[in-house]
Amino acid sequence: MKTKRLMLHDVLSEEIKNRDFRFYFEKERAVNQIARLVRDARLKADLTQEELAKRAETSQTVIARLESGLDQRIPSLDLLERIASALKAKLSVSFEYRKAA
Repeated sequence: MKTKRLMLHDVLSEEIKNRDFRFYFEKERAVNQIARLVRDARLKADLTQEELAKRAETSQTVIARLESGLDQRIPSLDLLERIASALKAKLSVSFEYRKAA
């Protein structure tokens, strides 16, 4: 008996049609994007998590949790603004519009 091979793209294309799935998928994507942006910016600035935390008036634990992408809490705009300021960067938030089906 031959087994059908599933491709991730095909599965996601089908699952993304489900409103609840799409909500949690996009939330996870946003959390991971924020984690990657903070980590990359910190490394570019040649700072440790502890140094960034001190400059952003938070704890190293908060920075580590944020950078891990595993924390399901969305960081506040206040925290992200403090991190951006500590990195001598500007926080930018935007909306991306979906194409009409």
